[in-house]
Amino acid sequence: MNERISGFLQERIDANDFPSAVYLIAKKGDIVFQDALGHAVVEPESIAATLDTIYDLASLTKPLVTGLLTASQIEHGSIGLETRLCDDHIVFNGSQAASLTVKELVTHTSGLPAWRPFYLLAKNASPKEIGRLIAEQRLAGRGNEVEYSDLNFIALSILIENGRPDGEFDRSVAKELGLLRTAFNPISHGFDRYEIAASELGNGYEKQTCIDQGFLAPENGKGGTPSPFRDNMIWGEVHDGNAYFTNGAAGHAGLFSTAEEVFKIALQFLPNHTRLLRHETCELFRTNFTKGLSEDRSFGFQLASTKDSTAGTKMSPESFGHNGFTGTSLWIDPVNDRIFVLLTNRTHNHPLPFVNINSVRRRFHDLAIEELDGR
Repeated sequence: MNERISGFLQERIDANDFPSAVYLIAKKGDIVFQDALGHAVVEPESIAATLDTIYDLASLTKPLVTGLLTASQIEHGSIGLETRLCDDHIVFNGSQAASLTVKELVTHTSGLPAWRPFYLLAKNASPKEIGRLIAEQRLAGRGNEVEYSDLNFIALSILIENGRPDGEFDRSVAKELGLLRTAFNPISHGFDRYEIAASELGNGYEKQTCIDQGFLAPENGKGGTPSPFRDNMIWGEVHDGNAYFTNGAAGHAGLFSTAEEVFKIALQFLPNHTRLLRHETCELFRTNFTKGLSEDRSFGFQLASTKDSTAGTKMSPESFGHNGFTGTSLWIDPVNDRIFVLLTNRTHNHPLPFVNINSVRRRFHDLAIEELDGR
């Protein structure tokens, strides 16, 4: 542990930003600092967080699963950066989205909207049906704007794994790296929910978002068809509604893991440590593909050179990272060979609105770098 970093995160727990935090900071492939603070579960009972606590990684699934698998397929020649959706998948033929490329999807420059509640719009949860709905979306600002979108990575997953990334991830990543506490649908993989950090009570956030964006009338659910929104404690199952709708595994969300196993996956993006990719492939993750646009984006990641990124003020501009809605984050500095993992469960035991913890992430990274530099 590190007293300054742990003390800061404990302050944020005491301020009710989140009930728990587990962090890991590594340099040159070795763990330097790590600690677990607070409670992974507050209700219906109290369970302290440990270094082995499993968290819902939310959108960290995008780079850690879909991004990694896509890069591997590019490396093996199955697809390329300029491969179009219609080149490899019949679902997208004849649509506006048919000509979207892998590069546009991984850099969020496709013009697809940020989000759609497929659990309200789809006839079923099949990749074909979800793909059809994505293909129907109007593209806005394609190539000229960065619009962060779940749909980009759902489409990528349909392209590379027919919408089910969990099987290939288990075979080619988890098995190869010896990951023992990382999985989609952790309960079905034999984990007890007492090992897992709890999330929101019900789907209040997503339900309100559906109302605010006009996908759901405020009075919906009073009689008639069953509500698609959960009202139980979301604990051991994915928080994201679209990932839950597609049986817990999707290209944009669904992976659960610990801080140490996130670190093991993160090493695969660094040329000096990767066991899954060629060194030259790792250059994709630090390359700025969106120069001059609103964000600097590499292959599946945001770059620290982006204004107001959560990397903080001290990380090298080529550093790349990602946040997860549930309160998770990962940043990787390829220049200084450093990895920063912060896992929280900010959606648990907290009324709406949830706390925006981006300032916490920035301060965490700045403190971590100060402590590493001072060693």
